[in-house]
Amino acid sequence: MKKYILLLLVFFSGLTVFSQKKDRPKIGLVLSGGGAKGFAHIGVLKVIEDAGIKIDYIGGTSMGAVVGGLYAAGYNAAQLDSIFKATNFDELLSDYIPRETKNFYEKRNDEVYSVVLPFNKYKIGIPDALSKGLYNFNLLSRITRNVRHVRDFNKLRIPFLCIGSDIETGEQVVLNKGNLARAMIASSAFPSLFSPVEYQDHFLVDGGVVNNYPIDEVRKLGADIIIGVDVQNDLLDRKSLNDATKILVQITNLHSIDKMKENILKTDIYIRPDIKDYGVMSFDSGQEILGKGEEAAFSVFERLKQLGVKSENYKKPKLKIQGDSLQIENINCNELKNYTKEYVYGKLRFRPGSKISYGQLQTGINNLNATQNFSAIDYSFEDINGKDNLNLDLKENPIDTYLKFGLHYDGLYKSAVLVNLTHKKTFFKNDVASFDVILGDNFRYNFDYYIENGYNISLGFKSYLNQFNRNIEGQISNLNFDDLGVKSLNIDLFDLTNQLYFQTLFAQRFLIGGGVEYKYLNINSKTLNAEPVIDKSDYVSVFGRFNFDSMDDRFFPRKGWSFSGDMHSYLFSSNYTKEFMPFSIAKANFGFAFPLFRTVAAKIQTEAGFSIGNKSVSFFNFILGGFGYNVTNNFSHFYGYDFLSLGGNSYIKSTLTLDWEIFKNNHINFTANYANIGDDIFSTVDWVSIPQNSGYAIGYGLETAIGPIEIKRSWSPETNGSYTWFSVGFPF
Repeated sequence: MKKYILLLLVFFSGLTVFSQKKDRPKIGLVLSGGGAKGFAHIGVLKVIEDAGIKIDYIGGTSMGAVVGGLYAAGYNAAQLDSIFKATNFDELLSDYIPRETKNFYEKRNDEVYSVVLPFNKYKIGIPDALSKGLYNFNLLSRITRNVRHVRDFNKLRIPFLCIGSDIETGEQVVLNKGNLARAMIASSAFPSLFSPVEYQDHFLVDGGVVNNYPIDEVRKLGADIIIGVDVQNDLLDRKSLNDATKILVQITNLHSIDKMKENILKTDIYIRPDIKDYGVMSFDSGQEILGKGEEAAFSVFERLKQLGVKSENYKKPKLKIQGDSLQIENINCNELKNYTKEYVYGKLRFRPGSKISYGQLQTGINNLNATQNFSAIDYSFEDINGKDNLNLDLKENPIDTYLKFGLHYDGLYKSAVLVNLTHKKTFFKNDVASFDVILGDNFRYNFDYYIENGYNISLGFKSYLNQFNRNIEGQISNLNFDDLGVKSLNIDLFDLTNQLYFQTLFAQRFLIGGGVEYKYLNINSKTLNAEPVIDKSDYVSVFGRFNFDSMDDRFFPRKGWSFSGDMHSYLFSSNYTKEFMPFSIAKANFGFAFPLFRTVAAKIQTEAGFSIGNKSVSFFNFILGGFGYNVTNNFSHFYGYDFLSLGGNSYIKSTLTLDWEIFKNNHINFTANYANIGDDIFSTVDWVSIPQNSGYAIGYGLETAIGPIEIKRSWSPETNGSYTWFSVGFPF
């Protein structure tokens, strides 16, 4: 009898538990879009977790899709807070490509041209957006790696959906299948800021255009009670509509503002943070906005707490993140018209069968992006017996011609405007032809033709004209000024150089190459009435070079190192001076930068060079002095001395720079440099003695769209002289 009673008790207790579980309402969470104001969602989630609520379904739009998607993937509110604190939103919005992921051609492209415009059918175009969103996609792909194989969002930790707007049809698209990271990107692709996203046969932009608060869609998932968080802007008056971003947001809100009023009435617990003083771009105020979200959620905490009791005071666990490694079994890429698999592998810098980190993957994707050969880059992973197939979807850029512009001023070349025409795929699939015309006080040009073959040997041709007029003190001529009875000469220099070269990647990171060079050199001076021509010769040489550069910034680096080595052997000359004999010039330059404090960095640089063999031609000597000009041939900056003040066939120079970013893009720096320079200084051990030449400079630098704007005040204890130098824009 007792046995039957026990069975009945177990049976009825089971019914009670079942009834309790069945009585627990399903909670849906709806998160609206609002750009940076979406930080408030994280604050609300913190309070929801404090109330012990278990969320059963999530729907979001734009920034609400990003926060909601990550929460659905398993992160708790504290982890989301940490992720967003660690995110550099300036880099995200600019689609930042780390400098170290670019090849030397691409580095130059970013550090010479301030404006780049598509040029098609003799018409100048404009980009479809400021950013392709690839930086954001890389970030979301890495932090959602736990669910990288999930293709049905109902199978996430919390069933999830987000909204995209089909820009071709104007219709809403519910995104609940596919690649989670890509879906979040599509839902948050704000028009003109981010490029539209091709996703499952749709061409999508920000979901807020059609539905910024997907409450009905979350109801359909099975939610009994809706908690809604609204961070959408109210309509602004004409005085407040004072920039393009606000106007675009207003246009979006015109459609959705009335629908939001209806949706508020459908929301069981409506939370609207007081963030009217913040905008969609207020990413610098993220923690303040997050706090506003907490405040708004605490205002309804008692109602939330009641739901928490029904959820048995649920505590969402911290997501245990998978290891940061991938075993790539195969690399599957869509068929490309103009680029080979070897080209793609060369840019990725890994092959099928490689074990890589997400950092290596993102570096490879950034390498592909830096080429500008692809207007869209998408990737996903497919599980193959515990390993991953990497599926690449690359869309070739239909634009193959660009107009580029630059602006610069310095004390050597004076003012100059640069106009560039770049054309890709001129003769071969992987080639680039680039022609610079530099107009100003000194006309110059630079032509490059380069065929890039990935891991294989790449070929190129380079031609440039360099000329300027300057007073000198003898270091680029073999004249004896004392015999002439003058202290300096005013010279005109004309240097026409052509190079045919090859190069390849060594150990996937170092550039090694060589080639043959022809140079026509014409140096004359109006100071010399009897014989104005100093040199008028042709020179033929062979050269080799070795380069590496991982500096995070060329002008104001905080980390990284660089090395360059160059060897030129001058074999033949038309020998106008009747003094030429074959000789070689070798030089090397090594530098590294490192942070000292959060806003202070140091850079140490050492360079040296020497002549081998017979006496070298004076023009090919190493020339030091001045600041701000584009370094070519064997010229080099040296603080404390005027332009082209020091010369010799051998030298060693060391420089220490301390740079303090006093506030964003504004720098104060101090530089000390020391050198020994002269003829054959390495023939004895005297070069290791106290430096004969030293100089110091204090300066201010501003990072701008046209390049750095810098002013330097320099001095040297040897000359008791000082100079003030200005440099404006990228040097070229």
